[in-house]
Amino acid sequence: MTEKKLRKYLIPNILAMVGISCYILADTFFISKAAGANGITALNLTLPVFGMMFALGSMIGIGSATRYNLCKLMSRKNTEQFFSNAVIWSLIVSMIFVLAGIICPDTILRLMGADSSILNTGLPYIRTVLMFAPFFMLNYTFTSFVRNDGAPGIAMAATLSSSFFNIIFDYIFMFPMEMGMTGAALATGISPIVSMAVCMIHFLSKKNTIRFMIKLPSVRMLILSCSLGIAGFIGEISSAVTSMAFNFILLDIRGNIAVAAYGAIANVALVGIAIFNGIGQGLQPMASDAEGSKNEDAKRRIHRHSQQIGLAISCFLMILIWIFAERIVGIFNSENSKEMAELAVTGIRLYSIGFPLAAMNIIRAGFLSATGRAKECFIISVSRGIAAIIFFAFVLSILFRIYGVWLAFPAAELLTLIFSMFMQKKSTQKV
Repeated sequence: MTEKKLRKYLIPNILAMVGISCYILADTFFISKAAGANGITALNLTLPVFGMMFALGSMIGIGSATRYNLCKLMSRKNTEQFFSNAVIWSLIVSMIFVLAGIICPDTILRLMGADSSILNTGLPYIRTVLMFAPFFMLNYTFTSFVRNDGAPGIAMAATLSSSFFNIIFDYIFMFPMEMGMTGAALATGISPIVSMAVCMIHFLSKKNTIRFMIKLPSVRMLILSCSLGIAGFIGEISSAVTSMAFNFILLDIRGNIAVAAYGAIANVALVGIAIFNGIGQGLQPMASDAEGSKNEDAKRRIHRHSQQIGLAISCFLMILIWIFAERIVGIFNSENSKEMAELAVTGIRLYSIGFPLAAMNIIRAGFLSATGRAKECFIISVSRGIAAIIFFAFVLSILFRIYGVWLAFPAAELLTLIFSMFMQKKSTQKV
């Protein structure tokens, strides 16, 4: 019964995250058609900025929704304030990005490693995207609270609607309306507004138990929430940190063409990571319920079944990538660059070896966060998302050049998995 109920939460969340992946892939595909390798390079240099926005939005939104659910089960006071607090803090933090888009978008791109040709291509994109930062961040709060309020189907519909809008209007803005990179950014920026509009179906329904209250934002509630949103934060920020580290290393080894190859690899990899994040986030309401009711058997079954689903999907994706690597890379290689194709085909195959390991790590971190074990979640998330992958990227690139960069991801996931299993064994022995 637990497994069947769990799948009702996991499947909508996985589909929602796949929808997000599809619009990212569509974004990359249309940009490659409109602006070639320079467009993909510009997009990839912008990904760390996206990562930072998504990381902060995820930490505030998912963390607040998780804390809200746990406090509600324990009948704590002021539980209803978590939603309002998340909305207000998301708006406050997002203003940093809006101001950066107004004042210094060119400086940000240069810091990411853009030369003059990439700067000309990427400036309209990053400027427009930063203007929509409040909606990107608020969307995490809306979808997370809807999911935790017993409406995972509406949360899924919101995300999928957002993704479909992005894909359709990517094409409309970039080609028939000839808006180029600005059009791509505009479609991406409007998409979270579509998602939030769909979430309003639940907020306006009789089943809704979430209320918005006009109160001064609480720093204490923010800290309590963020401690449980750390898995989401690290999951998103790791993409930003990894992109930055890889971009600088690749620029040094092979220049812009290597970054373009990594852009194709990273966007395909995002599909897998998004699915694993979907499982990690999807198990959260049930795992939090089990934690609140002290049902240890349910917690074990939720964790085990989630891991089984993650491993099955990750192995399937890895096999698909190894078989169809040339065709996948060809989708993003509109200029038919032989050099980019060779780099990306080898890279995507080596990179995908880390998928099963990443699935286990991400799902475990999500489970730890959902059951209130913020410290252990933080250690696993930081190891796989920042510390280990940066270490291996630099060390392996020195030893094996560009092949070492591609192998950094599986190496980091393997080290984190070994470390997390050792940590779990020690914890069990103490008990």
